[in-house]
Amino acid sequence: MARTSFLGDLLTSLTKTRWPLGGGGDRRSMEDMCRALLSTAGEVSGLRLSATILARYKQMNAEGRLAFFKYLNDELDVDAAQVAGLAQAYSENPSTENFTALVRAAEPRRQELFRRLHEMPAATAELVSARVDLLELLKEHPELKRTDMDLVHLLRSWFNRGFLRIEQIDWHTSATLLEKVVAYEAVHEIHDWDDLRRRLHPTDRRCFAFFHPAMPDEPLIFVEVALTKGVPNSIQGLLAEDREALAAEEANTAVFYSISNCQKGLKGISFGNFLIKQVVAELSQELPGLNTFVTLSPIPGLNRWLETLDGDPRAERLLAGKASDTEAMALAARYLLEARRPDGFPRDPVARFHLGNGAIVHDVHAGADTSANGMAQSSGVMVNYLYDLGQTEKNHEAFTADKKIASSRGVRAKSRAEKAAPAAPATPLPAPAEADAK
Repeated sequence: MARTSFLGDLLTSLTKTRWPLGGGGDRRSMEDMCRALLSTAGEVSGLRLSATILARYKQMNAEGRLAFFKYLNDELDVDAAQVAGLAQAYSENPSTENFTALVRAAEPRRQELFRRLHEMPAATAELVSARVDLLELLKEHPELKRTDMDLVHLLRSWFNRGFLRIEQIDWHTSATLLEKVVAYEAVHEIHDWDDLRRRLHPTDRRCFAFFHPAMPDEPLIFVEVALTKGVPNSIQGLLAEDREALAAEEANTAVFYSISNCQKGLKGISFGNFLIKQVVAELSQELPGLNTFVTLSPIPGLNRWLETLDGDPRAERLLAGKASDTEAMALAARYLLEARRPDGFPRDPVARFHLGNGAIVHDVHAGADTSANGMAQSSGVMVNYLYDLGQTEKNHEAFTADKKIASSRGVRAKSRAEKAAPAAPATPLPAPAEADAK
């Protein structure tokens, strides 16, 4: 099911080219080498210098990398006074010459440095890795955000959807790639090879991933899919060891139950919406009998929100594992439909993702994820987001423009019931056992 193109094949060929690092004896500082790279006109000399800079960066310790990013942030920034003057000149005379001068001055020189570094084959992965370091540094040095914004701007163009290819991962995929699937799985831990086999080998299971030609052996994101009859209500049932596999042709529902981003350095660059749409297209072509596309998704922010409801006995019961299924689902429905960030969008990150793609909040289920992680983040409650292909565009526009949350009648009824129900007194919690108290 891979999608290839002439450009993709060309890029793949280039990334496999071994380029000698060269310049091993170059004693110039990183700053001097960066200035030289920005001023060089020769292609070969520029590639060698890029290789040397990237090799030197990999050898740096944390202190050296901080100094390097500070150099990019401060010394290769825009000249604000120059930009202001050129903007005024363009305002008075919007000529092509004035426009060109303004655009050039408004772009930080570090963007051009990143571009020249990126010209070296295999540099894409190095720059993605460098952003992982930058994201870590941002925690204590938020002023470096300017440099991060420039790097993200370029990464978004380099990882444009047109460059990505989709591949199906199955039990016959290379062991190296399968090991990465195990390592990158971020929603439902894959415990061993038998667990992985249960997710990839049966006729009613699929896994798809996006790859970039510059990083052909590294998945960017992957989604695990279960083919079912009807909408599932628990991850335990979906992944049960003793479940009976369904013939793919008998399924009427495709369930996206795990979406994992693989590259920390590409944080903030969304691939999931494209991947879901592409997988829907692939599955619809393969299995025309599929008429329902849903997720079985975690609700990672639910428990944190419950903790903010001071004195609410229903929230206390759910956090203590003593709420009824009705209470649990009602609280989850209220959270998904009403809990908002200051900007008006939903508080829950998974909700923002799927609603932003045009899905609707379809149903909520108590006791749906009884794993340690599922209980810790949402007291076991999960949610189905439904992708109604005839409504996704309309839902997306209403969500992004007006922050409207599309939901089913059932979910709205659960939310209303939670608000209308009287708050019964909380059941006293038992004293902790001695081992727990320690």
